[in-house]
Formats: sequence, structure tokens, C-alpha cells
Amino acid sequence: MIKTSLFRYLLIAASAQMACTEHSAYSYKTGVDWPVYGGDKAGNRFSPLTQINTDNVHQLEVAWMFDAAEETESGKQPRSLQIQCQPIVVNGILYGTTPALKLFALNAATGELIWKFTPSESRIHVSRGIVYWEEGEDKRILYTVGPRLYAIDAVSGQPVHHFGKQGAANLYEGIAVGLKTDVSKLSINATSPGVIVDDVYIVGSATSEAGNAAPGHVRAFDVKTGQLKWVFRTIPHPSEPGHETWPDSAYLQVGAANSWAGMVVDEQREMVFFGTGSPASDFYGGDREGANLFANCVVALHAKTGELAWHYQVIHHDLWDRDISCQPNLVTVNHGGKRVDAVAQATKDGLLYLLDRETGESLFPVEERPVPTDGLPGEHPYPTQKFPLKPLPFSRQVFTEADISDISPESYAYIKSQYLNYRSDHKFAPPSVSGTLLFGYSGGAEWGGTAADPEGVLYINANDEPWILQMIDTTSLNNETATLSKGHALYAMNCASCHGSDRKGNGLEFPSLTDIDTRMSPAQLKQVVSAGTGRMPSFQHLAEEDREAIVQYVLNPRAPSSQSVGNKRPMERSSERLPSFGFKPQYVKKVWERLTDQAGYPGVKPPWGTLNAIDLNTGEYRWRVPLGEFPELTEKGVPITGTENYGGPIVTAGGLVFIAATRDEKIRAFDKNTGNILWENQLPAGGFATPITYEIAGKQYVVIAAGGARGAKLGGNYVAFALK
Repeated sequence: MIKTSLFRYLLIAASAQMACTEHSAYSYKTGVDWPVYGGDKAGNRFSPLTQINTDNVHQLEVAWMFDAAEETESGKQPRSLQIQCQPIVVNGILYGTTPALKLFALNAATGELIWKFTPSESRIHVSRGIVYWEEGEDKRILYTVGPRLYAIDAVSGQPVHHFGKQGAANLYEGIAVGLKTDVSKLSINATSPGVIVDDVYIVGSATSEAGNAAPGHVRAFDVKTGQLKWVFRTIPHPSEPGHETWPDSAYLQVGAANSWAGMVVDEQREMVFFGTGSPASDFYGGDREGANLFANCVVALHAKTGELAWHYQVIHHDLWDRDISCQPNLVTVNHGGKRVDAVAQATKDGLLYLLDRETGESLFPVEERPVPTDGLPGEHPYPTQKFPLKPLPFSRQVFTEADISDISPESYAYIKSQYLNYRSDHKFAPPSVSGTLLFGYSGGAEWGGTAADPEGVLYINANDEPWILQMIDTTSLNNETATLSKGHALYAMNCASCHGSDRKGNGLEFPSLTDIDTRMSPAQLKQVVSAGTGRMPSFQHLAEEDREAIVQYVLNPRAPSSQSVGNKRPMERSSERLPSFGFKPQYVKKVWERLTDQAGYPGVKPPWGTLNAIDLNTGEYRWRVPLGEFPELTEKGVPITGTENYGGPIVTAGGLVFIAATRDEKIRAFDKNTGNILWENQLPAGGFATPITYEIAGKQYVVIAAGGARGAKLGGNYVAFALK
């Protein structure tokens, strides 16, 4: 099998190389291939290919499909097993991941499988991309499964055994340095791939967002050996820059502030750029007074050493989970009469910052304004926040009465009754027990990223969805759960704020658990509760018997419990089991859900999802159009609303912007100059990923992972399109 795979690999790679007329340090050619996450190391998702263009894009048809879905041992495919992967193509070989986090290589012209690698452990989380590296005949794929960073031979699909331990490095390395505590039971993985500068692989992590989150430090590993090279602490230790923006001991207990959305590289400057997320826990910061560097920052590091070059904080002391949620873009723009190298960073709350690449200074005006500080008891809201004046926000900032949905009189009346119950006067209104309405959780910008063409135009998809946030103090929560069975009480304490007390979730980030037994085996559910997945934290802070009680309650909530809570409240039990790293917040979320009408549509006036073109040279919008459609609403005469969208766009020299991402499960091509739709295709399932494009033997392809789910049907196909 390996010999056959090797022969096919070499044959395909040789054929692809014959089509290349230019070569870099690697044997691939940017433009013909799609060699890295984001298309190039600048993350611009731009292709110079022109075979598919505005004149002929309507002739695109399916060229091949690869079914990456697999049955599990129980015969069930967990609903959380999705494909969000943006694959890469190097020398005619397409590399990607399956829903179960297996790595594969395909003939990129035919979709024929060359090899597949199965990791030694089973994990349930998304993988959004992988990394290719080569030196001579040594060609490797680096990708992550849970806390393991694998190095896989790109030719044979076998582990590189002298990398790390048996082919994998440990992503816990470098996290606990200086803490003298055990963080090995805390959840950590890397949903987005790292970047490579020479022989240094730099990577962030996805962590829990609760009080038991691991520190989100950025680390570098030797590509050849897997050995740790350096650590940049996003929650600084004493004597490190930024430590003064936290309480003195915060580094001993506060986690997250992690880079989970991807990085970009300026190879000439040998610098790496990335955004970071909020500190833990998401909505209460009583234990972390101060601005909290380097959370919610655009960060520039010297890639060889990890030394800080500059930082730019977009949210101080985040209380709203407004992570920087996508890769930056490295662009060059006309500014002040000269060409300026810049970093463009879109944010979850619908803002776009354009920063000088050398200094981190904003190229457009940004005001620091006073904001509300009437926070929860023990809270310390920061007194000012940033407000960019240009470009204007690409999603709404504050929910006013004028924004209430008008798709029907019934929808308006239903949302109006909800609107009057909550505070919504300010974007930075602190979380409260009475509740707030806010934008900026499911976008603005999300992890799919943004595309930028050489003209300096940025293409970005955005969400406009209001959320309800209501907090509760832990004493009150303990009182509410005092009479419940053990499993029910633990569920109420740890799960109900997301999945609901009725276990119905919202069908998207928080799936329904009412039919979980049809989608997961008990073993798979135990793994998710133990290790976490996606936005769901690990519950390692609970004793194993408590995690088992939650699983049994979720699987069969009507079954009589053999145990009761007893004299101790669930929160008291949980706090006793916290690991040596972490803290118990005084307030936790009681309600955290979308504001929707009685039919489940967003409670705000359309558009609910948009695609935007922003000229970075001027800061002005070129166009803005709805992205996605609810056909049943269109049939009723409602103008096209757009839909919630996850995944990002790519832009080509053929004048096209390709994007899937929408709830209607289509992929579309837009005219990059006008925003007009020129082509669309119904996918077998939702394409909640970012497409790629490449060329083999003179033929251009467009590929998207149609992984589905997010409240819709599950999928498992990679779909390739080419001209007839």
C-alpha cells in the first residue's frame, strides 16, 4: 500500500511540477497551488488564476467529490464532527482532514485517495487547516489532534518518528512554565493551524472559556525535532511587559487570552502577526482588574525569538467574549501619498483596524471614549474603549428599538416584548443579573477570515445577530439547584446556560441534547464532557463521578437518580474539584441565547448576513450585499435577508469572490467589482468552511468542504468545481 501510494504521489507531483515555471524555496508555486492556510503566508486568500472569470463562471460544474465522513465504532457520527477545514494543495496533491480528524492526501485533479492517516487518539473538535513543510526530500504535514502536534510524512502518510515522541509534540509544553502547577487536565487543542518561519513552527491554541481555562500562551516548536523553541506569554508573568495590567497573582489562576483564529507571517521582516481572545471567564472579570494585556490584542512578534515587536489592544478588560476571531491580513495600501505595509484586522464586533506593520499604529483615526462602568459586584469594568472612525463598522453595534425585526407584524410584536425586558443602550454595557442585549458574539467577523486583492480591497462576510446575556450569582444558583438530583443539579450548574434547562440548545453553537443518544454513543459523550469541544469547555474540574452523573442525566433525564446532591451544593462540589490552576467566578451566565422571533429568525431587521467590499486605501465601502437566503421568506415577499454565515471568502484575479458559509447550503461566486451574484450551486450540505482554488495541468479548480451541521444536516464531502 505504501509503495503504491509513493508511486502515485511521485507521479502526480511530477506532473504538477511540469506546469510550474517559477520556484521558491519550496517546490510549490503560489498561485498554481494553494500551499498554506489562507492561500499565502499573508493570509490574503487571493489567487492570481484567471481561467475561471466573470465571463465563464456560470459554466462551473462538479468535477469530483470526496466523501470524508466515516462511521464510528458505534455506527453513529457525532453531530459535532464537522468539516471546517480549508485544505491545501501542493504539487497536485490535496491534503485535508476528515470530520474524525484523520489526515488524508488526494489527487487534486480527480479526488482519488492516495493515503489516510489515523491518529492514535480519538478527539472531537474541528480542524480548520494544516501546514506543509519541506527540506529537500523531507516533506511533512503538521496538524493537531487534541493536545498533540503531529508531523506526518507527506509522501507516505506515516508519522515522522523522530519528531517529538513517536511523531507528535505535546501542546501542553511551555504552558505551565513558571506556574509550578499541573495543567495537564485542562482542555487545550489548536483548531486553526500554526505558521512556519524557516524551521520554526509557531502555534496558538483553543482553550476553555470558563474559570478553568488553560493559559493561552503562543509557542514555537522546531519543525524538525518537535522541541520547544520559545514561549510568548499572553498573560504575562512578573517582570514581563504587560504584567502591570493585571492583579499581581493573576498569572497563577487566569487562563485563555489565546490565539485560536490563525496567524500570518511577513517573511522579509521575520515577523508573525495574530489576534488574541478574551481572558477567562468570558463574562465576569472580578479576579482580573485592569486592561488585561495581551488579551484582545493584535500582536506582532519576532518569529525567531518570540520577542514582542508591538501590540494593539482592541478591547480592554473584555466582559463580552469579543475575541479577535480571524486571521489578520498583510496588505500594502496607498496612505498619505505613499505605499504603506499594513496589518488589517477584522473583529467579532464588526470593526476593522488598519495598523502600520512596523509600529502597530492605526492608519485611520480611533477614539478612546468613556463607557459604562456599572458592573456586577466585585467587577472592574474598564473606563474607556476604542471606537474606530474609519472604516465604519460592518455589522451593527447597538440594538435600538428601530432595529426590531419587521419581517412580519407578529415578529415585530414578539421581539418588542423581549426588547423591553433588557438593557441595550450601549455596546459596552456590563453584564448584569437583569440582562443585556448585545451584538458581537457570533460576528461581525468570524473564523473564516477575510480576502484581500492586490488593489487593497478587503472582502469580508459578516453576521448581524443579537444575543441575550443574563448573569446569576453562584449563591442563587446553588439555591435553585438544591432540590434537584445530582445529575440534574450538575447539568444546571455547568450546562444549562448554553444548552438550556430544557436541553434544546439553539441548534447552532449550542446543539440540542434531547436526541443526543441518536448522535453519540455514551463513550463519545463522556469524551466531550471530559475534554470539551469547540466553544464547550472541558469539565476536568469536576470529579469523574460528577461527569458521569451529567452524562447519565443528559442521556436519560427522566430516570430516577440513585444519588442526591446531599448537603453540599453543586458549586461547592465543583470548586473543591478545581485543578490547581483556575478560579471560581462569583457570577456565571444564566441565560446566553440568541434573540429570535417565534419562528426562530433573528430578532433584528435584515440583513442578517452580508458580504462587504472595503477599500483599505480610503476606508470607504465599495459595496455591501446580503449573503444567503431563506427561500420561504423570499416566497412571502420578504426581500432577501442574508443568513448567519460561517466560513470565509477567497478572491481571484478573474474578478470573482467565492464563498459558501450560508445556512441555505450554497456556494456562490460574486463579481468582485459590483457584488452581483454570477453563479451559485447547491451543496450536499452546508459549506461552513473557506474554499480554495488551484490549477493542475492548465485546469483551474475550486474546492469547498461541505461539512454541514450547525443546526442543519450533517455532511462529509469535499466538492471540487471546474469549467465544463
